[in-house]
Amino acid sequence: MKELVIDLEAEKKEILKRYRALLRACKSTMQKGDKRMIRLAFNMALESHQDMRRKSGEPYIYHPVAVAQIAAEEIGLGTTSIVCALLHDVVEDTDITLEDIEREFGKKVAKIIDGLTKISGVFDYNSSLQAENFRKMLLTLADDVRVILIKLADRLHNMRTMDFMPRDKQLKISSETVYLYAPLAHRLGLYTLKSELEDLSMKYMEPVTYKFIAQQLNEKRTERENFVRDFIAPISEILNEQGLEADVYGRPKSIHSIWSKMRKKNIPFDEVYDLFAIRIILNSKPDNEKSDCWKAYSIVTDLYHPNPDRLRDWISSPRANGYESLHTTVMGPRGQWVEVQIRTTRMNEIAEKGFAAHWKYKEPSADSGVDSGLDQWIHKVREMLNNPESNALDFLDDFKMNLFSDEIFIFTPKGALIQLPVNATALDFAFEIHTDIGASCIGAKVNHKLVPLSYKLQNGDQVEVITSSKQSPKEDWLNFVVTAKAKSKIKSSLKEEKRKIAEQGKEILERKLKSLKITYNTDNLYKLTYYFKLPSTLDLFFNVAKGLIDVKQLKEFVTSEKVIENKPERPENLTPEQFAKKSKSDNDTLLIGEDLQKLDYKLSTCCNPIPGDDVFGFVTVGDGIKIHRTNCPNAAKLMSNYGYRIVKARWNSQKELAFLTGLRIIGIDDVGLINNITTVISGDFKVNMRSITVDTNEGMFDGSIMVYVNNTAHLDSMIAKLKTVPGVTSVTRFDSQSEDLVKAS
Repeated sequence: MKELVIDLEAEKKEILKRYRALLRACKSTMQKGDKRMIRLAFNMALESHQDMRRKSGEPYIYHPVAVAQIAAEEIGLGTTSIVCALLHDVVEDTDITLEDIEREFGKKVAKIIDGLTKISGVFDYNSSLQAENFRKMLLTLADDVRVILIKLADRLHNMRTMDFMPRDKQLKISSETVYLYAPLAHRLGLYTLKSELEDLSMKYMEPVTYKFIAQQLNEKRTERENFVRDFIAPISEILNEQGLEADVYGRPKSIHSIWSKMRKKNIPFDEVYDLFAIRIILNSKPDNEKSDCWKAYSIVTDLYHPNPDRLRDWISSPRANGYESLHTTVMGPRGQWVEVQIRTTRMNEIAEKGFAAHWKYKEPSADSGVDSGLDQWIHKVREMLNNPESNALDFLDDFKMNLFSDEIFIFTPKGALIQLPVNATALDFAFEIHTDIGASCIGAKVNHKLVPLSYKLQNGDQVEVITSSKQSPKEDWLNFVVTAKAKSKIKSSLKEEKRKIAEQGKEILERKLKSLKITYNTDNLYKLTYYFKLPSTLDLFFNVAKGLIDVKQLKEFVTSEKVIENKPERPENLTPEQFAKKSKSDNDTLLIGEDLQKLDYKLSTCCNPIPGDDVFGFVTVGDGIKIHRTNCPNAAKLMSNYGYRIVKARWNSQKELAFLTGLRIIGIDDVGLINNITTVISGDFKVNMRSITVDTNEGMFDGSIMVYVNNTAHLDSMIAKLKTVPGVTSVTRFDSQSEDLVKAS
């Protein structure tokens, strides 16, 4: 009993220590009365959560205090947000009500807490994020962006403390994070937070690769620091001579960004040269910011040769989230490319803490120009949310594509600036101007030259839209527009037209069924829709009206009606556990489900898993359970959107079976190279090859070979041996290029 008291005393001291650290983080934004308000919120949270503990065994109060600390220190939010962060779980998890919150802290705090409570399930460890939940969460963003910012702080702390969660939960939550929340943090300008979310997700999704890169970075730290010191010394000296006060330092790239470059360029770690970026932060007066940045650029490029294709000017045209900086890549003294970022203290604060940190939290006014970029973005979110009929998954894809992508800047004939996502077309531009202009658009003039609707716009284009009163939206327009606004308006128009036609089809179908003595009711309409493999009754009516379903086909339906009535349960109506019980077989290569049973499965062609790979099962609609690697290109999307269909899977190595995988071999083209490679594969390792594709160009050899291996150990041994073949420079495993994202309907 005495030992327990000592532990509780130690915890009390630790809680007080963390609370004081929070107050220090809030000091720069606190005004009169704020400290009392924060203390009141802290006491309420402490009392409400006093009997609760986290999975790690720590007092639950550690979590809301940590979330508040992140909100204050890393995002730059003020007292209202700190109070809300401290109380973000009390309404959901305790007896405290919204009325209690409003009485103690006012309507503004109660409204934000209400928003946080409504979307609590989205971030709950016990449920996986679904597209519809994400849409609901964005509704709160349109009301008050602080709701999302506090939730991002909540997610970051949960990711930092996820070691005590089960492996399957770690995978699901990491997938949600990298698929949606890291890009959302990026879009709100929270670059540091975004990088950490990506790194932490990778830590759980790709633990071996993560540890390898972290270890490599640690081993080369001294060498890197020496290089940075030598590189920045002359820059700092000349900046000082020119009277430019600046802080110059090297910042290592994130583990996730290094890994992304390794995958994108298909290169090993040793060939990634830009492991860090040089930052020049100028202490400039407001009127001199732009000119000082360009002076610093001139100094850098006088010392080191720049790559002319790698200049990025986000000072003249800031990103939509407010990011301002000059980026250039120069050739360093040791013959390697170095990225240099130049910006002022104000620009750096926005880059580090996010444009949203400067949100004024008041009614928008005509003179609030500093927030115009964020205002525009929130306005776009509202536009997307005002389309209640759109499919939640379509919405999610559109949202990611439009709001997380890079922008291009397009001019109207009168010189007004319009921001659009990369790959936007002339038709996207027309819809961006006005829905009616987009709907009646027949073409456009880009830089005074006539172009078709599908023309992809380039940065700086000037566009004039050509319209006709006889024009109306066409279905093929959906094949080339990219903005959510254009897609939703086109779909809405087409759906309205389809609905009118379907109304006619409904009447026709009712008459035809009556003549065949079939009752016209909901049950039979469902059976018909299922029989003709159509997604909805609307499509059924539409096809009847268009003559695509005739009396003969309806008669065939009548003769097969018993089959339909006795059809087995459809997979989408089953839980993964129920499906597992219906799928038992003698195959024992994989153990699947919570109880790790031996079940039927198929290996996904998008990532070609083999024994030894970290894998999971996915319950599909028509193909049973499909097995994917956890680092499959489609894994994040499947886990984020269909978490309820994910089942555990683990290799059972009792049988030696052959599994197909791909190898890419690059080297110097020489006589006998192919023979030496195939000798290793077929002779030394007795491995069968399904196909071999070879391309040689200017002395370089590039081959792709599909081989059958037993497991990852077998594959790794063969790769190691192939790397010793004279002339071979790299051997890497690759996934199938075919897209195999499992349909959800």
